[in-house]
Amino acid sequence: MNKKLWFFILLLMPLLSLGCGYHFSPGGEHIDENIRTVFVENFKNKTSEANIENYIRNALINAFRKRSRFDLANSKETSDAYISGSVNRSDISHLSYTSTDVAKEDEMNLILEITFKKTSNNEIIWTNNNFRGKEAFLVNSDPNRTERNRKNALKKLADDMAERAYRNIMSGF
Repeated sequence: MNKKLWFFILLLMPLLSLGCGYHFSPGGEHIDENIRTVFVENFKNKTSEANIENYIRNALINAFRKRSRFDLANSKETSDAYISGSVNRSDISHLSYTSTDVAKEDEMNLILEITFKKTSNNEIIWTNNNFRGKEAFLVNSDPNRTERNRKNALKKLADDMAERAYRNIMSGF
């Protein structure tokens, strides 16, 4: 190789070692290591959708259960931290129509309020008062099938939102 190329490479090496500044967020290192147990409280339901709060709570429990960072506590009193919140809004809107203007696909939208706090002093570790999610589902001429599709969409939406909430809590977003 010629000397100019070597000089150019040597000049670039310090710049390359500095990197671009992009890095992965920590995996919960910002959360006090003494927080080992978490309790998920019952969520408040401020919507007309019956039992929607149970879908959310169960999905959050499953999201925490799948990982090894925390153990689930049986009560708030026996936990190091807890999650509380409410389902503030649930609505369905049409996404697409047939050629005869009949809905063929709907979308469920949820807005949650979620807070993760230390049990000992109620210090907020993470909170989001406008946590949004949406999931599409097919509308069928059979109302029973449409209702099954809607329930499946609600379960998937709850699971997806719980996973996203867990990641946000752990990353500090």
